[in-house]
Amino acid sequence: MHQMQLRAALLAVLCLPLLLSAAEPAQQISNGSIQAKIYLPDSKNGFYKGGRFDWSGVIGNLTYKGHNFYLPWFTDRRPGVRDFVYEGDTIVAGTASAITGPVEEYGVLGYDEAPAGGVFVKLGVGALRKPDTTPYDHYKDYGFADEGKWTVTHGPTWITFRHDLTASNGIAYAYTKTVRLVEGQPKLILEHSLRNNGKAAIKTTGYNHNFLTLDGKAPGAGYTVSTHFDIKSNGPLEGGLAKITGRQLTYQKTLQGQDRVSTPLQGFGPTAADYDFRLENKATGTGVRVTGDQPLARATLWSIRSVVAVEPFIDINIEPGKEMTWNFTYEFYTLGK
Repeated sequence: MHQMQLRAALLAVLCLPLLLSAAEPAQQISNGSIQAKIYLPDSKNGFYKGGRFDWSGVIGNLTYKGHNFYLPWFTDRRPGVRDFVYEGDTIVAGTASAITGPVEEYGVLGYDEAPAGGVFVKLGVGALRKPDTTPYDHYKDYGFADEGKWTVTHGPTWITFRHDLTASNGIAYAYTKTVRLVEGQPKLILEHSLRNNGKAAIKTTGYNHNFLTLDGKAPGAGYTVSTHFDIKSNGPLEGGLAKITGRQLTYQKTLQGQDRVSTPLQGFGPTAADYDFRLENKATGTGVRVTGDQPLARATLWSIRSVVAVEPFIDINIEPGKEMTWNFTYEFYTLGK
């Protein structure tokens, strides 16, 4: 009897991570060719509870023709870790950065104006508490002053998130994001609207981190990032891991250990035509094209052995009572088809 109880206890411990994972609320959507798992905002049980990234539209995985485009780029999560750390073969992400898929971060609102103990706002997150007068750090765990209200609706091929917030510092908004799979096409659209319900203009930037994992394969020879513009660079990339030629960045070696390829992507023009990026990996035979309907304010590339991330920035400037809308489109494909 004692041995049976011991085995039951051991089984419960071994199953605990699976039980915790299963408890993270999520919604599946599909258009027949694409299947996607979308995590839901939840301050108690949610997959992501950090203060850096927008809580809406977090894609845990997305499959097309047997390939998975968005998997966790980290292997473990741990509070107290700043950004992420390497521990041998393990990549441990902190609370602020442990997120997956094409996720967005917006610039902080009202931080510099807030006194110690006052509040500031992160779009798609909520009103956070400023503990002291040190500069803002998006890796830091700031406590909530007001989570706002999340409303989620969905259908078979789409899911809509609405975040309403009226902060005590006068910043107020209604932010809506819809993750939509296009009927009959291998496309996903992120549709956004932001209405300024406060008394001051909302002026900031937003970018999509685009944590692309392409079947979990490390970037290496045959992996390319292509742009709509001639990429301007200050010189050869460090370590000879990748090179830039014209409108393309090409990986020369497989990233391993703590290898990193990171560079600004400069040379874009003033129109939305340059918000157009293709990422392809010949080793997996997969690719994705990312386009947007807003001009680029800035663009960078960041990659380590587990992920390649093109980060396009846009400007956001909304007067009180006004609304801004913008869309990003993702087209998934296999090479040679």
